[in-house]
Amino acid sequence: MRRTSGRTEPRLAGVAGALLGTLLAGGCAAMPDSGGVTKIELSKSPADKNFQVRVFPVEPTKGARPQELLAGFLDALTADDDYGTARKYLTPAAAARWNAETGVKVLGGTPTRPEVNVTESDMDVSIPLLGQLVAEVDERHSFRTEAPRDLRIDFSFVREKAGGEWRIDKLPDGLILNEANFRNSYRQVDRFFYAAPDPSAASVGSVTNQDVLIADPIYLRRRIDPLGSAANALVAGPSKWLAPVARSAFPDGAKVHAVTLDGNQTGHVTLADVDLGSLTTCRRMATQLLYTLADQGTGQIDQLELKGTRGGPACQASRGDEPVTGPGSLAGRMATRQFYQREDDGALYESRGSDGDGVPVQGPLGRAQPSGRRLGTIAVARDGEHAAAISGDGHQLYTVPFTDGAGATMPPPVLTTPSRPGTKAEDGLASPTWDGRGDLYVVDRDPQSPKVLLVREKKVVEVPVERLDGRSVQGIKVSSDGARVALLLKDGKDGKDDGKGYSLWLGLLVHEGTKDAPSAKITGLRLANPAFEEVVSVSWAEADQLLVLGKEKDKLQQLHYVSTDGSPNPDARLPGGGEMTTVAASEYRGNGNGGTPLVPPVLALQGAQGKPYRLVNSQWRELGLLYRVSSFIYPG
Repeated sequence: MRRTSGRTEPRLAGVAGALLGTLLAGGCAAMPDSGGVTKIELSKSPADKNFQVRVFPVEPTKGARPQELLAGFLDALTADDDYGTARKYLTPAAAARWNAETGVKVLGGTPTRPEVNVTESDMDVSIPLLGQLVAEVDERHSFRTEAPRDLRIDFSFVREKAGGEWRIDKLPDGLILNEANFRNSYRQVDRFFYAAPDPSAASVGSVTNQDVLIADPIYLRRRIDPLGSAANALVAGPSKWLAPVARSAFPDGAKVHAVTLDGNQTGHVTLADVDLGSLTTCRRMATQLLYTLADQGTGQIDQLELKGTRGGPACQASRGDEPVTGPGSLAGRMATRQFYQREDDGALYESRGSDGDGVPVQGPLGRAQPSGRRLGTIAVARDGEHAAAISGDGHQLYTVPFTDGAGATMPPPVLTTPSRPGTKAEDGLASPTWDGRGDLYVVDRDPQSPKVLLVREKKVVEVPVERLDGRSVQGIKVSSDGARVALLLKDGKDGKDDGKGYSLWLGLLVHEGTKDAPSAKITGLRLANPAFEEVVSVSWAEADQLLVLGKEKDKLQQLHYVSTDGSPNPDARLPGGGEMTTVAASEYRGNGNGGTPLVPPVLALQGAQGKPYRLVNSQWRELGLLYRVSSFIYPG
């Protein structure tokens, strides 16, 4: 579970076992039978406190055969240095050509090297490296997981002279690591960019165009200049995936000259080759750096000072700055309020107190609905002042304020879909969700024409989803910043149950159009954790990850945290999941008072028997409500 001020890592249990497992898993797994001893230390850095293996490289031994050289080279790729030792396994020409920074290929296990017969008269030889590719990190540090596929990489070796030493002559750029070594060598962190403005917003100064930072998860080496590497990755710009909805305050050509952290919880960054421009621009850059560097596990950073080597206005950014632009700031001040819908009469209640019991909301949603007019799904807006509700038959969508002045009856629907003979409620409107800018999204699961719809005041706009490739949208969850979406997709346009369940995809919400003619589209679909065989329920949990109730192949149903790059978060564990049917979480944010820790997300779910639970100190606690509930709801 990630925090803006640090990261929650696995517990320290079994350090010795984990150490041995990492050493034997491949990469630096090889235990040499000759040469010097490889020293291993336990790092004391907060960023590495639970990834204990620190690797020092071993140089090639005299007379090493090509097979041994390849094993030693792969080991050296996991070392905590600048790859200087790895280059000693290469010919001088290959060492000059090889670029280690072009990315990482992550293999599902230890790669194999078929035996190749090498005679004393041979002057060159080629050895293939075989494995299963499960993920890649590109040159911009972005991680992409994918279904495992076979990978073959050829390495060429030459003998420097007759009877001389073998060295690697041809190899691909980048690194090759198995999963164990990748996790030991790399850590996931966030860099932050501003969400792109909505050109169709009502006004520039409205909440619809408020600056808000969105997370761009990347992987960086754990013990090699964590602050400097994060700052450089930020200045280089967003990932290819996030770029359509992200904006950076850093100009092209900006470079990081120095990064330091003093004892007063203040970071200091100096930029080279750039004029900081206006004070406003400087502060925008400083704010991006503040939240990015605070995610490096180096301790709380309350403020950041930015200056340039060319001069210009030095500036500062802090957590207490107004307006608040930090990640999740559009989740709303009501982000952790809990609501539930009674099963008997459909009334909406707000939880009060630790036992979860509550009071009905004001307005018609807080009253029992007339017989035969029961409501379906309800989504509370992020301002906590109104909600969207779908009719029981799935044909009407209402937006209803929480006020007694709204009267006892439901207002007219903002959206009505045609009634089609033979259709069921599950074929109608579903999955209403709000962003932090006041826009409402809903899925129309019409088997003949499934679609996503945007409702803005009295305007209803269809939101096309690019590259569905025959799938249909059955559910949607929009992040508070309005830039990213989680989609539940079903194979086949009609979304009929084929026994395979829903798959989870992540996409970008690109706003276009004008005030009078708003438009939007969902693009950049990427599969979240290909290991999922079925996804039951999903909720945003923090501004950079999702809480997913799902099942991986040949495993029991569990709760998972999934990052917005689609990768599972192995550092966050939640108990339970086996008999759960729905899960809800809060996309929380801090309160903006400098240094105040962010509130951890509060989770609620419904058990198989309709019993509500809340997660308290890593334990599920059943709530003693007086009524059975049909759903738990957090704003959004």
